[in-house]
Amino acid sequence: MSDRFELRGFVAPTLMLLVMAGCGGGDGGGSSSSGGGGGAAMENPVDAATAGNITGSIMFEGDAPSMDAIDMSAESVCAAKHSSTPMIQEVVVNGNGTLANVFVYVKEGLENLQFPTPGAVLLDQDGCVYLPHVLGVMVGQDITIKNSDGLLHNINASPSINRGFNSSQPVSMETTRSFRSAEVMVPVRCDVHRWMNAYIGVLDHPFHSVSNSSGAFSLSTLPPGDYVIEAWHERYGTQTQNVTVTTGQTAEVTFTFSASMAQNAVVPLGTPVELHGAVAEAS
Repeated sequence: MSDRFELRGFVAPTLMLLVMAGCGGGDGGGSSSSGGGGGAAMENPVDAATAGNITGSIMFEGDAPSMDAIDMSAESVCAAKHSSTPMIQEVVVNGNGTLANVFVYVKEGLENLQFPTPGAVLLDQDGCVYLPHVLGVMVGQDITIKNSDGLLHNINASPSINRGFNSSQPVSMETTRSFRSAEVMVPVRCDVHRWMNAYIGVLDHPFHSVSNSSGAFSLSTLPPGDYVIEAWHERYGTQTQNVTVTTGQTAEVTFTFSASMAQNAVVPLGTPVELHGAVAEAS
């Protein structure tokens, strides 16, 4: 959208620029051109004819913890977008006993390969929640962060390695950001609505997945070789497995998380995001 918007009957481009700068300002560790690139396109180093795949599921053992309900009574626009009371997304146990929102990726085994940067991915603020809650991108890949609610949100990314950013979105609009270094994970939150949070895994390759509503994940078209696969969850920490990929075959992997793991889990990420406590009303 345009960098100009109407405010009480007059055009205020200068105010808009100040609002868009937010607390962190700048390009947030990457400009909008970093995902598209202006030079010659890099070729994918993987020969699809010799590649293999990894598929699997994330199992959950024990009683699913109770998540807090989100009080959206102060945000009628967002509340109207939900058919039932929205819940905090920290732990989502599926009906089949699997765990959603687990980031699965190749941690080791691709060090000598370079991959072309894919096109932009979408992180949407819709119904006062981030969609998706967990996503993966490559270094330099554009992230289009959208405000679909038309009310004030801000995007506060708190990485440990990359440059953070804090950008305001006062109206329905889009902001583009990217990250220059690999990092698992980058937490993102909205300071206006404290329950809003998401996590972004930044990798130097495209082999990542997020477990879905049936607990499944897949890593497709990998070159044959030996890999270390890691599964990351925001409460239960990480697990790794060694996997061998062979030509034309699909290796199957199962990770199992349990409720007891939360006691000793070390969750790698940047500045912690507050998920519990009193739910703040929108300012």
